[in-house]
Amino acid sequence: MTQTVQDPSIDEVSNHQLTAADRCDSCGAQAYIRATMSSGELFFCAHHGAEFKDKLAATAIEWHDESSRLYESK
Repeated sequence: MTQTVQDPSIDEVSNHQLTAADRCDSCGAQAYIRATMSSGELFFCAHHGAEFKDKLAATAIEWHDESSRLYESK
């Protein structure tokens, strides 16, 4: 598994920054984590990402985590 912690100011085509339009597949909250699996992508809020990370780590191709944005001062 490749773990990605991306600087939110970087916007790449294949590794785009998550936006408010990206929603958690578990609860519908804003997604801050994208897990790329061989079958597709899963999106999670910080809470559900932390809950499922250990279970998905063995099969995830990439784990893109922008949850640090929650702690940025505005």
